Amino acid sequence: MSPIVEIDNISKCFGSTRVLEGVSFTVRKGSVVAIIGQSGSGKSTALRCIDRLETVDSGHIKVCGHDVTGPGLDLHQLRRDVGIVFQSYNLFPHLTVLQNIMLAPRLVQKARKPQARDTAMAVLNQVGLADKADHYPSQLSGGQQQRVAIARSLAMSPQLMLFDEVTSALDPQLTGEVLRVMERLAADGMTMILVTHEMAFARKVADEVIFMHRGRVWEHGPASILDAPATTELRDFVGNGL
Repeated sequence: MSPIVEIDNISKCFGSTRVLEGVSFTVRKGSVVAIIGQSGSGKSTALRCIDRLETVDSGHIKVCGHDVTGPGLDLHQLRRDVGIVFQSYNLFPHLTVLQNIMLAPRLVQKARKPQARDTAMAVLNQVGLADKADHYPSQLSGGQQQRVAIARSLAMSPQLMLFDEVTSALDPQLTGEVLRVMERLAADGMTMILVTHEMAFARKVADEVIFMHRGRVWEHGPASILDAPATTELRDFVGNGL
């Protein structure tokens, strides 16, 4: 099976600071890949390059059949195929949960209102929040808002989901409810790449783990590499409980 994501020797600088240097990896359809590493290691930048939120200085990226680094990229189609969820929920406070989720299908996919509503209720049920459809974001906990943000991405029927430190602003209880949703998505076969500091979750769910250090892929392999690191850097990282 050909990879759904192909990252080939990408590099990226912000001014004089090199944040990615020769990064390469592939992601198979239906797999879960966890990207870990210290702050500043380049993991979130690598994730954002996949969705063309950042452009690379060199190298090539192919995602869901799209040449992300090519001149003819259809950015709207890429964003339909790739969903991304951030640490901040970015929900519209003046819209209900249902309205927040219906917005993109109505505007981007030109879905009729009944169809968009049915889709929104289906994905809310998927994240366990169907009973909150008529609530406003301010009436929800942080964990519930993050689950709505996940549902909003799912409403576009993406082929790939990206998660960028989605639990880092949540307390342990709320973190658990979000991770359970992500675990169910993985069990249902959703292709997922997650930047995370949740080592226990990575061990349990990830098919592959990518450890980034100083802008490079330092180690890459099955989740078992977390229990038997090949490098001092990963050993120190895991040993510090980060």
